[in-house]
Amino acid sequence: MSMLDPGLPHGRRIELSRRGTTFVREVEGPPGAPTLLLLHGWGASGGMNWLHVFEPLSRHFNVIAPDLRGHARGLRSRRIFRLADCADDCAMTLEQLGTGPAIAVGYSMGGPVAQLLWRRHRELVSGLVLCATAGGFIPERAPRRAFQSYMVASSAAMRLAAAVRPPGLPNLPFWPRALPAWTAAEMRRHDWRMVVEAGQSLSTYNATRWVHEIDVPTAVVCTEGDRGVRPDLQRALADAIPGATLHPLADGHLACARPSWAPVLVEACLSVARRADRSAAPVSR
Repeated sequence: MSMLDPGLPHGRRIELSRRGTTFVREVEGPPGAPTLLLLHGWGASGGMNWLHVFEPLSRHFNVIAPDLRGHARGLRSRRIFRLADCADDCAMTLEQLGTGPAIAVGYSMGGPVAQLLWRRHRELVSGLVLCATAGGFIPERAPRRAFQSYMVASSAAMRLAAAVRPPGLPNLPFWPRALPAWTAAEMRRHDWRMVVEAGQSLSTYNATRWVHEIDVPTAVVCTEGDRGVRPDLQRALADAIPGATLHPLADGHLACARPSWAPVLVEACLSVARRADRSAAPVSR
């Protein structure tokens, strides 16, 4: 293992009919284990987001971690980025692999993708684990409009730059200046126009009108020291979903970058799996 090889599970490319090519990492769990679909956060990748939890999760589950569209080796498209398209990509991935229904585990941006996967493809979702995420990220109108304006301008600049030269790491205010070598290499794979448009899509996301309809076992991992997604919005998501369990984590939005978050995530996933198994059991007469 080195800075350029963090010991991740091998991945492979998958062709999604009429959509493009995506990339997934897979870890086989115990025989008959349920499947987790791990959906990473904004600006990350399947490898970056879930680096520290592949092994502990695979003790209990089969694990699939795709790169979402525009991120790392994920699907490329000229279309404007839509979270709904990400959810449809994930549905087709599960169908291609023959692994649904699965427990969708979403971190930050992956949370809305998981929620939309449930809403658009209910038959493929047996449970939800929502981490460091919300049903809406910027509820106040003024900051939401300011962020949207910045993202629209950035997206236009990215489209223009891509037509002139291949984009590298962008000069955006929300990325640290110094990155570990492997992380920087992974981020150079991004289509930065799509990543910026993903940020714009997140700023307009609002599921508060329908999250109370979620009817699968759900757990919410709340990062209590989060400055990226407010903890009160995370707790509100848990309160809105019937029967959802809340799993506090004393860390910030980059909790996934540290091994210490694994026990909380594993317990949240096991909680959902146990409830999903009970709900799927035949009723005795």
